[in-house]
Amino acid sequence: MDGRAPAHPNLNSTYGPAVLDNSISSEDEEREDQTPSVPLAVRYAPDDRYYLVYIIFFLMGIGALLPWNFFVTAKSYWIYKLSSTTEEQRSDLSDYFESYLTFASTVPSVLCLILNYILVNRVSANVRILSSLLVILLVFLATTVLVKVDVSHCRLEFFVGTLASVAVISGASNIFCASMFGISGHFPMKISQALISGQAMGGTLSAVASIADLALAEDVTESALAYFLTADVFILLCIFAYLLLPKLAFSRYYLMAATISIPGGGAAPTQTPPLRHILRKTWVLGLSVFCVFCVTIVVFPGVLSGIQSVNKDSGSPWTNTYFVPLSAFLLYNVADFCGRQSTAWLQLPGPTSRLLPTLVVCRSVLVPLIIFCNYQPRDHLHIVLFTHDVYPIIFNCLLGFTNGYLGTLPMIYGPKVVPRELAEATGVVMTFFLSLGLTVGSVMSLVIVHAI
Repeated sequence: MDGRAPAHPNLNSTYGPAVLDNSISSEDEEREDQTPSVPLAVRYAPDDRYYLVYIIFFLMGIGALLPWNFFVTAKSYWIYKLSSTTEEQRSDLSDYFESYLTFASTVPSVLCLILNYILVNRVSANVRILSSLLVILLVFLATTVLVKVDVSHCRLEFFVGTLASVAVISGASNIFCASMFGISGHFPMKISQALISGQAMGGTLSAVASIADLALAEDVTESALAYFLTADVFILLCIFAYLLLPKLAFSRYYLMAATISIPGGGAAPTQTPPLRHILRKTWVLGLSVFCVFCVTIVVFPGVLSGIQSVNKDSGSPWTNTYFVPLSAFLLYNVADFCGRQSTAWLQLPGPTSRLLPTLVVCRSVLVPLIIFCNYQPRDHLHIVLFTHDVYPIIFNCLLGFTNGYLGTLPMIYGPKVVPRELAEATGVVMTFFLSLGLTVGSVMSLVIVHAI
């Protein structure tokens, strides 16, 4: 029909594989009986010409986690700002900065996601998304300006202010991310996958930018200035890309389909969505997301960024300058991206399989393996079992890939196993589980780093 493809089956309220057939479950049949007829003009989706909608959601995914990634990967800059002298001497602020930063970024995230769930039917997604991006941009601009400000006489105040900035950015980013993920629930599954893959690419880009700035800039402040300016420009790009989204026929079609009234279960425009009904459908998937990201944040970045090369005394650029940016940040984010991108071609185990939560729990073994690599300084736990640089690299790649794959599957399944009118609210709920996992994991990370 004029080159238009039939609507993707994942718009239905129950999950199904990405194939078209005539078989519909009895639950779907009952729901179809209750659903008013849809005009013929909207039964067939237009093509995503030039993959513009896919690209926009991919960019939004990058923008969702890019602010946090830019903060955690600028390790040399924070050491420079927070150390007792211009040399890299130890201080409590610089030694444990990543753990404090992770904690400061995750706690407000949970509170903001609760607020976002309450507002999901009261404030439009456009207002939530654009206001969040504007807040992120303003805070990042302030961070960029502070690069050239001498804080040697007020390091503690700079430390507290940085954590406050991270808290604000994290809260805004989570409202932005949850709102975008909720919107993606109205689209075919590949769009949700694009959003989640973009999140991993945000980490990869920040790691690449950090390494490039270290290699090209003459000093730490010049490197950090170029680094944060890159983030400023990309956030502006996200704002323009989101404003373009409703002008595309492919996105207009799915957003219009989402506004079709479905009686008998759809929440009124100003009511809070039925949380109990959503949890009854998604609690296993939600707990899987919680466990995946809790385990990840326990060791990344707090522990992994402290693992040094066993040959650091050699004085080579690899062991002194590039080992942590490459082995801790870049490899993790590349592996994470590969894991998330893999879900575009392989979606196993399924949403109701017991194997999915089993695999999620089994990856917890990576935590002790990483702890017993060459993390420094070790003030209490002096045992190092893995005394070769290859071990943290292997463990980090496994951590990243399993985080990407096992974290993405339940996130894209969640909005597909509930009625279509609850897809956006379910996206917020799944993101809440994710942030709750990050919060619990960040507390555990703070304890572990001090215990080592």
